Amino acid sequence: MSEVLEKPTIIYIYDAICGWCYGFSPVMKTIYERYKDKFDFQVLSGGMILGDRVAPISQMRDIIKGSYKRVEETTGVKFGDAFINGAVEQGTMIMSSEKPSIALSVFKTYLPEEAVLFASDLQFALNYDGLDLNEDTTYRSIIKKYNIPEEEFINKLNDEEFRQLAYYDVALSRQLQVTGYPAAFIKTQDTEFFMIAKGYADLETIELRIQNVIKEANLKF
Repeated sequence: MSEVLEKPTIIYIYDAICGWCYGFSPVMKTIYERYKDKFDFQVLSGGMILGDRVAPISQMRDIIKGSYKRVEETTGVKFGDAFINGAVEQGTMIMSSEKPSIALSVFKTYLPEEAVLFASDLQFALNYDGLDLNEDTTYRSIIKKYNIPEEEFINKLNDEEFRQLAYYDVALSRQLQVTGYPAAFIKTQDTEFFMIAKGYADLETIELRIQNVIKEANLKF
């Protein structure tokens, strides 16, 4: 009986609250579509805003206002009016990575292979639609297209087991010594790790890095 070899894995570490991750999202979605037959994809939450860093968006208003145009110009994404002139100006939304990290952990119990797409949906919900990622209703609207049982998902979203899974993902990202987002690695079958993104990079750059890893690691597809 022949041994079935596991695919190499592209590990994407992001945070739903991270503006540069939002900018990187179209790149990551394209990489996913191009390489999903050759690589497995794993998405980890980085836990950018947890614990005593959790705060109203009003405390980050100047940072967001000062940086979002640069993200737009560099990456081509657009921040929505509902976010910039809605949520950011109102200032009451609590910025916390916890709930979206839990949501990702819940989603991965249903459709782990589509986690890249779900992560992008979370970023768009916040940064374009101005929706609050702390609210269950936000997730009800996001999961509809995935045909996930709505009440079951929401119950899991508020279950301590999935909170622990989310913090496990955060711990894994820190084991990989990721201190900024986005980040991405290729893990080969012999458990070598090759970094292909440390901060934002455009599609052409990521493609080149993937091809270099394929050659260097002698990956056979």
